[in-house]
Amino acid sequence: MYSTGFCFGGWWVIPIIMIIFCAAICFFFRRRNSGICCSDYPDRQEGRKNSESPLEVLKKRYAKGEITSEEYEKIKRDIQG
Repeated sequence: MYSTGFCFGGWWVIPIIMIIFCAAICFFFRRRNSGICCSDYPDRQEGRKNSESPLEVLKKRYAKGEITSEEYEKIKRDIQG
């Protein structure tokens, strides 16, 4: 009889495959940009959930030994105004 020219069974199969393909690409990019994958980027995750005050950052730097006590006091005065 008549042949559709497609071995999949009809003309409607190709558009459905294209829709599924486009939906998969959209899903991938939305997931990548939405922050769902934040566990891969811990610094991004912390930035969204916990924003530290400048004084807290200063205390951590002092505790790690990155700055001296004189620098700590000077910066603390500058932060507090």
